[in-house]
Amino acid sequence: MDKSKRILVTGAAGFMGSHLVDGLIEQGCLEVYGVDDLSGGYESNINPKSKFTQLDLREKNKTRDYINEVKPKIVFHLAADATEGRSQFTPISCTERNYFAYLYVLVPAIKNGLEKMILTSSMSVYGSQTPPFDETMPTAPDDIYGVSKAAMEKATKILSDVHKFKYVIMRPHNVYGPGQNLSDPYRNVVGIFINCLLNNKNFYIYGDGAQKRAFSYIDDFTPYIIKAAILPEVEGEIFNIGPTKEYTINELADIVLKEFFPDGNVPSHLAPKYLPMRPLEVLNAWCTADKAKKILGYQTSVDLAEGIKKMVAWAKKLGPQKFRYLDDLEIVTDETPSTWVEKLM
Repeated sequence: MDKSKRILVTGAAGFMGSHLVDGLIEQGCLEVYGVDDLSGGYESNINPKSKFTQLDLREKNKTRDYINEVKPKIVFHLAADATEGRSQFTPISCTERNYFAYLYVLVPAIKNGLEKMILTSSMSVYGSQTPPFDETMPTAPDDIYGVSKAAMEKATKILSDVHKFKYVIMRPHNVYGPGQNLSDPYRNVVGIFINCLLNNKNFYIYGDGAQKRAFSYIDDFTPYIIKAAILPEVEGEIFNIGPTKEYTINELADIVLKEFFPDGNVPSHLAPKYLPMRPLEVLNAWCTADKAKKILGYQTSVDLAEGIKKMVAWAKKLGPQKFRYLDDLEIVTDETPSTWVEKLM
């Protein structure tokens, strides 16, 4: 990657995007532009050495004008409505913030000489296939969020074939760590658990807690998305990024409580409570990382207990955050989780 080339990071004030901007600037990249609508990101995340603009990518004409002005050669697209479980209740917003917003960036970028797109997708595109997921599996999403991510991937491949820009698709899963948005009640289970405890409230587990996930510490994601822009052999490839060790949600809860209360004295009122399973929630989701290990040199350097310990220490310094609920969900039925309808957290 030519470090003098103009780089755009969407979602630059968010958790993953801000870590990426910091990493690019540390690598010596000279022109790093960032956009974010600050709906899930924070001004405090913005690197002062970047060129930041507040922009809602759903605004087609404003996004086109911005891209026409910046003319980025490399785009890292991380802006997303990454609320997978909520997407069945906000399908329009999910589609607008993911698929449409992506096209509103990609189309003018192509017209202005885009050379490479690094698209952050999601493990949700695999749906409820049998894990561990590998990149040869077809996309088979079970939820609206996964549908939008699969569509973004397919659109990237089609438009690359026609217009000859290069691309890499990254599929991380359950990335967590310092800097994460703790106030979102709909996503980021590690952050939700920790923020509930900061607010002296119990957290909730959907179903029996036996569903399995793998969790990626932020420092085990950022270096590899940067490599995706540098290495020529990764062009046109898809990579799972994440550890191969899976945990049940019950095991995750135990680790969070242990790191939050290192003396082992968990107040009885902070014990987790159980609620019905959310509709269409995938029970088991984790991946192989063989391809990323071979080509990107991926390795897991921070295990879950160590990562949560670091995140808890950061969160305690930050202090409790008020959960920010949407004024209205697009669909409210008996299937809508009570945690959202009744704003329990």
